[in-house]
Amino acid sequence: MSEPEFPPEGRPVDLYLDLLRVRMDSEDYRLLLTVVEPVLRAIDEHRLAGLDLALDGGDEELPQEVRDEAALVIATAVTGRLDNEVVELEVDESGPVRVVTDAATAADPSRLGEIADFIRDRNRQNEELRGIAEASGLPTDF
Repeated sequence: MSEPEFPPEGRPVDLYLDLLRVRMDSEDYRLLLTVVEPVLRAIDEHRLAGLDLALDGGDEELPQEVRDEAALVIATAVTGRLDNEVVELEVDESGPVRVVTDAATAADPSRLGEIADFIRDRNRQNEELRGIAEASGLPTDF
């Protein structure tokens, strides 16, 4: 779907949320909104940079499908694209990592390998920094 097909005041994220409301179970959709509404508000108010985002339901357990859809809603709000996909990458012994990317990247095994390599490097750097912080008596929960 191209941008000219949207109503003048419409945003891709609003269209995507409308589609999800029709497609999802009403309880799952309610859970989804509890996760994405604060993020969408922060995006609208241009204060996304300082937002700490966790795709969980607070006191409620979120099904993986709802987490994935929440990630896609947020990606749509940020990118304005409706072709985002959630892909699962094996990056190390700790298990798979789910990332959101565009459809072209999701279909490109070499690009997905580059993303997995980046995540591995980042995890390795974080572990090194945790070790330095612990040896220095500093907090390690970053």
